[in-house]
Amino acid sequence: MPEKELSTAARPVFSTYSLTVCALLTALSVVLARVLTLIPAETTRISLEAVPIVLAGLLCGALPGALVGFSADLIGCLISPFGYNPIFCVPPILYGLLAGLLRRYVLEKPTLPRTALAFFPAALFGSVLWQSMALALVYGGDAKQAFFLTKLVSRSIQFALTGGVDTLIVWLLLRRGALSSVQRHIRTKGGRRHDDQSAAGR
Repeated sequence: MPEKELSTAARPVFSTYSLTVCALLTALSVVLARVLTLIPAETTRISLEAVPIVLAGLLCGALPGALVGFSADLIGCLISPFGYNPIFCVPPILYGLLAGLLRRYVLEKPTLPRTALAFFPAALFGSVLWQSMALALVYGGDAKQAFFLTKLVSRSIQFALTGGVDTLIVWLLLRRGALSSVQRHIRTKGGRRHDDQSAAGR
């Protein structure tokens, strides 16, 4: 990747086009989380909702990715029967944030291990550790410690599997160039806006 493209990939992109992409990815994440999902128990949801959030981070940067994660979670909770609890919003924010921070590293050479790195830190610290603790606090009652340990084990298995599927989907999209046009538009428009702002400040 040329030096100019790398520098553009390293910073968040705020343009009309990128904001539109983020809005579409937010909507897709809501659909995957609330419609195309499996809910075997009240405290368990199996879905691919993290894929659009990670894509937002990789395509647009850390802050847009985090905002997509937060927005998708908020909208999804408001239309669900369970309501909204801010303690549960940490994992989706982490997915977008960490993917954005690793954006340059992943897009420079989108191998399967590098793509996995965009998912698994957020899955481990957010979906497994943090969410198990949050669920124990809200639903654990008088057996919070036992509830936490049970969730820790079950969610470790769950997100090892779903994280692998998520990683494979994003890796295939990057490897086959399915996102090349979107990347090019974001990079061009974001880079042009940055250059215009730099020129105006001289």
